[in-house]
Amino acid sequence: MKKLLLSFILCHLSFSNVAAQQDTLTISMVGDVMMGTTFPSMMLPENEGKQLFKDAGDILRQADLALGNLEGTLCDGGQSTKGSGPNSYSFRTPTSYAPRLKEVGFDYMSMANNHANDFGQTGIESTERCLREQGILFSGIEGRTESVVIERKGKKIGICAFGHNSYTLKHTDLQVVGRIVDDLVSRCDLVIVSFHGGAEGKDKRHLPQGSETFLGENRGSLRQLAHFCIDHGADVVYGHGPHVLRAAEVYKGRFIAYSLGNFCTPYNVNLTGISGYAPLVEIKINPKDGQFYSGQVHPFIQARSIGPRADKTGAVIKEMKQLTEADVPQSQARIDEQGRILMNE
Repeated sequence: MKKLLLSFILCHLSFSNVAAQQDTLTISMVGDVMMGTTFPSMMLPENEGKQLFKDAGDILRQADLALGNLEGTLCDGGQSTKGSGPNSYSFRTPTSYAPRLKEVGFDYMSMANNHANDFGQTGIESTERCLREQGILFSGIEGRTESVVIERKGKKIGICAFGHNSYTLKHTDLQVVGRIVDDLVSRCDLVIVSFHGGAEGKDKRHLPQGSETFLGENRGSLRQLAHFCIDHGADVVYGHGPHVLRAAEVYKGRFIAYSLGNFCTPYNVNLTGISGYAPLVEIKINPKDGQFYSGQVHPFIQARSIGPRADKTGAVIKEMKQLTEADVPQSQARIDEQGRILMNE
């Protein structure tokens, strides 16, 4: 009798664990990824970047879905489309580095940013080819791939990406955003929106009200954009672009990250102070309706030529916690001292 009872209990626990896993979808998100560049000179990590993600790989690979922003191109040639001024940068990562993205677990990379066109059509086509070869989905360039659909746990998940400059699908055009989000909502069980927006720099860590302008360019009204997407049925919205992390919010039970900053940008990007903070945000949502359950800020800090390394100082979590409390006090969730993202009681 005791053996039968024990067997029943173990079976029940096993069934409960399986059910709990089926009722939770885990999504990991990071900001800008640019593993090294050959332009204007060779700036590449050792061993073809095979150690860049060593501290973060387990988290990304264990997620049901891992998402990031590919800041630049994967190509071996072409002419830079950028000027030679102090605010002009072109990123050209060798195509041989593309496997690093698959090895670390990325399922999707946004191309809707101001570096996807650094080497023109040649760079865009090479980048798309490299990502396809690795089985990594992408979207965000106007006139090319508007959105993608991936299946996890029997659910169709639609993903789209928006940027602020001419060749991207622009988040400043809410008619375009609404059309693409509405289409995905009609075809999918869950929808995720990525955006590259906001002014850049250490003094732009706070999320403003209204539109942001940088170098004379409209970089979007990001609160409005994120809420607009969720109002149209999106379930997760995550941003990047300011090169610093920003607040996170839960709005109508759905998760928003306003900027995940730089994640793996070991060269030609300022990594001093808060510019080197590299959060990896992992969230758990209900795969049936997209409701946010909980999350975790995994803190990393970058150093030149190294990539993201575990932050043992507590600085990254503290920064994201403080920004969230200051800039989105109306959020339905909070970040605690351990980096847990918890629904308010």
